Amino acid sequence: MIKLGVPSKGRLMEKTFDWFARRGVTLARSGSDREYAATVSGAEGVSLVLLSAGEIPRELAAGRLHLGVTGTDLVHERLPLWTDVVTPLAEMGFGHADLVLAVPACWIDVDTLDDLDAAAAAFRAEHGHRLRVATKYHRLVRGFLRDAGVADYAIVDSQGATEGTVANLTAEMIADITSTGETLRANHLKILSDGLVLKSQATLWKSRVANLTKNDRAALAALVAQLGLD
Repeated sequence: MIKLGVPSKGRLMEKTFDWFARRGVTLARSGSDREYAATVSGAEGVSLVLLSAGEIPRELAAGRLHLGVTGTDLVHERLPLWTDVVTPLAEMGFGHADLVLAVPACWIDVDTLDDLDAAAAAFRAEHGHRLRVATKYHRLVRGFLRDAGVADYAIVDSQGATEGTVANLTAEMIADITSTGETLRANHLKILSDGLVLKSQATLWKSRVANLTKNDRAALAALVAQLGLD
């Protein structure tokens, strides 16, 4: 049986259901919204697993899911060698968001990564500790700043309202997902002109490590063909 992992709630779930429905595959919850049982019709040999979007990369990498829908950002952040364990089958055209670096709008002399590098060095010299970057995307942000040559910073883990950390004095800048930038502007933050870390959207991923029987291979090939991805 092919196991397809889909976000268990909210607009991501609804838009995923719509995306499959337009291609002749009906995904549905069975029971109440508090239950995680689900059904698939229009595709033979496929079962639906409802999980949080953040759990899906892990399950794909472990081979417990054959297919899964989740954001590019979550796969790249949570799977260090993601190309070894998953492959993208389709960008789904929703869930668009950019992972960006944002600094206080009042930092009028800081607009680029080069400016940030200089500001970070000056901050450490003045305050005796490194400039703090609040984010939940530790791996992606570290890699991006390393490649940009920015070294004088410290990651502060933020799993909540990251955009509020600067106002709350728990960080000097942030790296976070944004769709329109409105929340950042409302919190008096600005995106660095070259501070785009990653463009993300909901994507259908295939596990490269999940076991497939002969029947599974046939079911997967039929589903891929029905979705117009072959």
